[in-house]
Amino acid sequence: MKFERFRQVALFAELSDDDLSRICNEASDVSLEPGEVLFREGDPGDRAFVISSGELEIIKTTERREVLIALRTADDVIGEMALLDKGPRGATARARTATELVSIPQAALEDLLDTSPSAARSILVPLSRRIRETNDRLRHQERMLVLGVMTAGVAHELNNPAAAAQRAADQLIVDIADLATMAARGTGTEAVDLFAELAERERPERTALETSDLEAAVEEWLENHGVEDGWQLAPTLVEAGVAEPDLARLLPGPDLATAVRFLVRTAAVRQSAAQVAEASRRVSDVVQAMRSHSYLDRAPVQEVDVVRGLEDTLVLLGQATGGIRLVREYDANLPLITALGGELNQVWTNLVHNACDAVAEVEDPVVTLRAHRAGESVVVEVEDNGPGIPDELKERVFDAFFTTKPPGQGTGLGLQVSYRIVVVEHGGDLALDSVSGRTTLRVTLPVSSPTLGRPDESRKP
Repeated sequence: MKFERFRQVALFAELSDDDLSRICNEASDVSLEPGEVLFREGDPGDRAFVISSGELEIIKTTERREVLIALRTADDVIGEMALLDKGPRGATARARTATELVSIPQAALEDLLDTSPSAARSILVPLSRRIRETNDRLRHQERMLVLGVMTAGVAHELNNPAAAAQRAADQLIVDIADLATMAARGTGTEAVDLFAELAERERPERTALETSDLEAAVEEWLENHGVEDGWQLAPTLVEAGVAEPDLARLLPGPDLATAVRFLVRTAAVRQSAAQVAEASRRVSDVVQAMRSHSYLDRAPVQEVDVVRGLEDTLVLLGQATGGIRLVREYDANLPLITALGGELNQVWTNLVHNACDAVAEVEDPVVTLRAHRAGESVVVEVEDNGPGIPDELKERVFDAFFTTKPPGQGTGLGLQVSYRIVVVEHGGDLALDSVSGRTTLRVTLPVSSPTLGRPDESRKP
């Protein structure tokens, strides 16, 4: 039964009868109930499995939620990658339905590959095809994950100015209604003239202490002249540039209190209008960053400004960078590089987001971005002052599904996809330098990439 079943499996379809029999003799049956876990992420990869019947979910937990990576059914092989590279499992396999499998131990597969060249060829050809398909799927999934990160950041960046504009607009409605009432009473020409003059007057920079002293002086003047609630009016008047000599010009107006409140309301209207303008500018900046970052409506291969890409990434990741000191060290007059702009921005998003995550528990978090020219290349570095990566894990950071983050907080796809974009697609280099208290990811990109559009598959991680 195992022989006929294995003959239907693409991975073993081209094996000779003798080689296939050797595998079957070492195989054993495994049964799973719905919801039962076959192996978990991080478990040793000591055997592969062929599904005889049922369905298996390949899942990964990220950001405290499960992500379905793939659904495997009858005649599919799972776990063979961990067998070949002797690494731990990159994801969890869980039965969706009652499932029957055949287990193939690592020793049996290794013995077959070592002793039968024809078996090695028969297995490696479909396996390489499987790797290519997996890489394509991983890249798509990583794009979706990056899109999720960017969407969260953009939503936060747009929500803040939108809320500020709403508050300012609501206040404008109140202030304009009050101004209409005051106009009906009459405020005197001095108040109107003073408002016009304040609009043109330059406001000097003041310390907090100087501002406090001015507010106290204006409040005292108002109280001495019978204007109520001077403590509420004084801060707005001082912010608008009003001082005691200006207030004296309102004397002996027909209604000093109304004239003062007219100045306060007009100043508030001006402040609200400025807030709406600033909020609109911020929204415009975010939208422009989104358009630039995505390279919509533009050819894939572009003359790319890497600094612009980094800065757009920071705008769109705004929430993730909150509380982090960002240091920029960009060389002036960096050349544009010929590159896939949208793909490179995916790299910057991955690297900056990882750096921000790395410093989450650091007392004084710092992320440094550098860009400089080195011969016919441009070098970009993203550095953080997080805990660093242990030596025994460094050589695996570019593997798919490998992550140094706690369970549920990373997919392990970002650096693997970034490596492919930089090294395979652009003919560049992506290197890690990490010690305790500092981690640097260094991207080297040729100014003019000879491999762009002709990926060098031999340089895959």
